Amino acid sequence: MENLTSKQQKFFNKLKDKYSCYALPSYEKIAQFLGYKSKNSIKQYMEVLKHENLVQKINNALYINKNQFGANFVLSCVKAGFASIMDDKIEKRMSLDELLDINSPSTFIFKVSGDSMIDAGILDGDYVIIKKTSEAHIGDIVLAIIDNEFTLKIYKKDRLGAYLEPQNKDYPILRPKISLKIFGVALGITRKIL
Repeated sequence: MENLTSKQQKFFNKLKDKYSCYALPSYEKIAQFLGYKSKNSIKQYMEVLKHENLVQKINNALYINKNQFGANFVLSCVKAGFASIMDDKIEKRMSLDELLDINSPSTFIFKVSGDSMIDAGILDGDYVIIKKTSEAHIGDIVLAIIDNEFTLKIYKKDRLGAYLEPQNKDYPILRPKISLKIFGVALGITRKIL
């Protein structure tokens, strides 16, 4: 993007804000939506953006390159103990979509209700990202259907069979009376703190 003029950069930012990761419409519609008088101006801007790989053609449609979305990933770790000097070297842009495969049709986001998983750091109101699968390993955090009810717990097995373990001592382990099916495995959680 350092090769763009300030006008081109402004145009690209408007385009990104308006269309995000959706397919871009015709040059005429872009001109109307962004307040340009001529679709010819849009064509010239788009040629530059294509040349800079900021816009890509996928299945006969134009999209903003997905690596233009997300937050800056800083290579150095942030200490949660004693304060330290941070080397602020930015490695790349990273999107939660890419990191957690959120754009996959088999990935779901659920809002957590309750406090049975607080010792695993999953709080009431958090959002848990679930990859749909019927298979889980022992110790996975799973979204399971136990006796026809959904719950988020740790998947465990012993000599009596599979069961679900909460991460809060105030809750009992759950053993199925009728059935236990895995809906999916947790990939991560996200929490709004502001």
